[in-house]
Amino acid sequence: MANILLVANLNCDRVLILDKPLKTGGRFHYQDGGQRLGGGGANTGLGLVWAGHRVALVSQVGRDEMGDWVIAEASTQGLDCRLVQRRAGNTCEMLLVMTPDGERTIIRPQRPVFELSVPPKWQHWDALYFNTSAEGTVSWAKTALDHCLVIAQLAKDDRPRPCHVLLASVSDMHGRCDVASWDYGVSIGGESLRYFVVTDGVRGAKVYTRDDVQHVPAVPAEVVDTTGAGDAYAAGLIHGLCAGKTITEAMAEGAIWAAFAVATDSSIPGEALKHYLEG
Repeated sequence: MANILLVANLNCDRVLILDKPLKTGGRFHYQDGGQRLGGGGANTGLGLVWAGHRVALVSQVGRDEMGDWVIAEASTQGLDCRLVQRRAGNTCEMLLVMTPDGERTIIRPQRPVFELSVPPKWQHWDALYFNTSAEGTVSWAKTALDHCLVIAQLAKDDRPRPCHVLLASVSDMHGRCDVASWDYGVSIGGESLRYFVVTDGVRGAKVYTRDDVQHVPAVPAEVVDTTGAGDAYAAGLIHGLCAGKTITEAMAEGAIWAAFAVATDSSIPGEALKHYLEG
């Protein structure tokens, strides 16, 4: 299996379960769903661990008890956290506000600046995945492109993300793309871009290349909690590509992983995905 390096957030999620959908000016009752491990690093990484890959995480947490807990939880579940940086200050909770229809609103603290250190030797890695606003991602990516597969999530702004595979959702693209999607992808991913994958929930996903557009359908699922579905999709896609699948085959694998994710009442992958991978 592959050696995969994830540059992504590691969080402590606090889940608040509302009695009805959110509405401006409304009053709501909630049940406290407690704390759970979350963030793109955990949501993407754990499924890849279950698939048999060696997964290391580059992230940043505070030098406090909650930071200790987050690292211990992730390490216990198989993620290599030796590259997680510790900073002065608290590790603040990420609030996940859940409504009865499975939708969620995320309320997070303003993150302190996270600067990546000297990049590792990329010859030791098969895949590198970026889902972070850390300073230094561009230089890391540029040094990695000739040595391993580089996958990146579209940022919240139009900052460059040099990569071979760029991932985004339709909601990410809203109001941002006024040119052909492939041209927009290249403006972010650079000339090394091979595929620009745009997901659209139950409507599936499209992959744009220089000369073509292909559609891969979603996998039907009963929605319980949509948190982490995009992260699970990315994990399935990375797993497929590392296994030598074509881009559309890897997208189909991502759709399966995302379906398991939305049918699970947590942001990290559930037992159903683990059983699927063991089967």
